[in-house]
Amino acid sequence: MNPISSNQSLFIKESILYEPIDPETVRCGTCERRCLIAEGKTGFCRTRINQEGKLYCLTYGNISSISNNPIEKKPFYHFFPGTMTLTIGTWSCNFTCPFCQNWDISKFSPLENPANFLSVPEFLKLLPKYTAQGTSFSFNEPTLLLEYALDVMQSAANLPYYHTYVTNMYMTEEALRLLIENGCRAFCANMKGDHAFYQKFCTTDDRFVWRNLQLARELGAHIEVVTLVIPRENDSDETLREIAHNIQTRLGENTPWHCNQYYPAYQAEEIGMANYRTPVETLEKAYKIGKDEGLKFVYVGNVHRHPLENTYCPACGTILIERTILGVSKNHLKSDNSCPNCGEVIPIISKNRET
Repeated sequence: MNPISSNQSLFIKESILYEPIDPETVRCGTCERRCLIAEGKTGFCRTRINQEGKLYCLTYGNISSISNNPIEKKPFYHFFPGTMTLTIGTWSCNFTCPFCQNWDISKFSPLENPANFLSVPEFLKLLPKYTAQGTSFSFNEPTLLLEYALDVMQSAANLPYYHTYVTNMYMTEEALRLLIENGCRAFCANMKGDHAFYQKFCTTDDRFVWRNLQLARELGAHIEVVTLVIPRENDSDETLREIAHNIQTRLGENTPWHCNQYYPAYQAEEIGMANYRTPVETLEKAYKIGKDEGLKFVYVGNVHRHPLENTYCPACGTILIERTILGVSKNHLKSDNSCPNCGEVIPIISKNRET
């Protein structure tokens, strides 16, 4: 059995999604790996442990990272632009990406690195202290923080805050429904590549990701899609066009697509990527492909002050929202989120209007 110290016991709470298979085995229902976990063992992500036939999460209140950020850093460009969101994360991940940009927390289990315990009431007290307008569960894969996130949302149900997830969208349908039912209003979803890319680098199945994206849209959640464009791996015209086409046909033409620049991280040297950063020209190619496939809002990300990180009117081309690395620098939209030049209404959720 994995030893659990008295300090680590603070972070233990019974998981809400699992089923007993036999007296010594349970099946986790948090993500689509649906791990079979034997007595005293943890599942693939190492954040849930079977103790005497019950499954316990080891991430509850175990916050590895916390930061008050412009929501544009998630990136959300069409959801409460110009606001600040208090962002937290825990440990580990249910993917195996060798290019992970947050590997220093995602590649370690909570048993290895228990952080300081942060209770839900303590977290909520930080929101007004830092003048945050909402919360974001991010940094590592927030599906692994499910129980804590749900408690935050339920406790804040009567408070004027929004709640968001920055995620690989590999949770089970049951977990996704719980998040939306309890107040998660927006998902910034990583779409990493085609089916072969998911199998090779993530050891997962992209079909569950697309299923969840469509379900979240049907349930009324706001969705923005992010692709980390990696040279030689997912930057081909065919792969980018497939992603753009799926976004347009499954999620709709108004769904923002962020094409972000890769920079070497984690096992970059082992996979031959130590000297690669995505050329800006490749990102601009992805932008053009997205537009050609009918997407109205495509963005270039991780390239400071690139003109394609701004929002333009899809009808007349007028610049509507200007951005910097710190968020929004100028918002030219009228109070009803319409273009000041032609009157086109832009599908942005904001303090003034929800569309």
